[in-house]
Amino acid sequence: MITGKTMKLCRYNNGAAGLIDGDQIYPIGDALSATGAVRSGASMTEIIDALANNPAAAAGLSAARAGTPVALAAATLQAPTLNPPAIWAAAANYRAHQAEMTIRVNAYDRSQFSADDLMAEVFLKPQSSIVGPGGTVILPKIANHVDFECELCAVIGRPAKKVSAENALDYVYGYTMCWDISIRDPWSKGRHNTRNIRKGFDTFCGVGPWIVTKDEIGEPQDLHINVEQNGQNVMKAHTADMINGLRDLIRFLSSVSTLMPGTLITTGTPAGVSKLADGDHLKGTISGIGTMELNVAAEA
Repeated sequence: MITGKTMKLCRYNNGAAGLIDGDQIYPIGDALSATGAVRSGASMTEIIDALANNPAAAAGLSAARAGTPVALAAATLQAPTLNPPAIWAAAANYRAHQAEMTIRVNAYDRSQFSADDLMAEVFLKPQSSIVGPGGTVILPKIANHVDFECELCAVIGRPAKKVSAENALDYVYGYTMCWDISIRDPWSKGRHNTRNIRKGFDTFCGVGPWIVTKDEIGEPQDLHINVEQNGQNVMKAHTADMINGLRDLIRFLSSVSTLMPGTLITTGTPAGVSKLADGDHLKGTISGIGTMELNVAAEA
């Protein structure tokens, strides 16, 4: 995998792909295209594939760093990826969240599930649900209760098929934050097969603020998650508390489906989820990754 110091990838302003170095963003798409590593106008999925697997991308990375940067503070960040091959999302992956959902929506008891039985509840979110930093979550008129969930999310770099848990992180390119926005009412209580709909509305998958390469994260199970809603802390958690860690999630998912470069695997929310209302403001921080904010508005 081709990386570099303080390596973060983003999309900014008009959708250009950028390499963040310190407080500067360097355009990376054209530089990679000039080396033949990617086509002109390549998506972030293609760029990740090239950086993870194509030796020709090294020259493009060097060329990008020699280019003319844009100040990070002056740029408008967008979702770092718009076309992941899949967005796999873990369900009920923290014990404390399982307990709170029993109270909130009378969720069924999963406490005796085996690891694989719990991971078999993983669901898919559509690409169309992605919204970026500073974006707005739209609360559908049909919904009476919508929660936020804030999660560590891995980005796959190399095709992964039937990999072991021990080798799983070798297939990770980097990490980002995922906001899994979720309708609780209707279609939740007593229903076991509605997640794709309840969590699949447009704007229901916040991704950002950028992708941090895995060499910047020593251990994905040793990160702090904090969320503020309207300035009040509502979630404080640690990724060590996952029931199934990222390694096992990759092991399980790759036993079912080949995980292609650019695939997102979001690891489930800790306890502290909270109901959203028109006008709310969310601010989430994951150590080693960064901070991402979202606004909330009722559907017009």
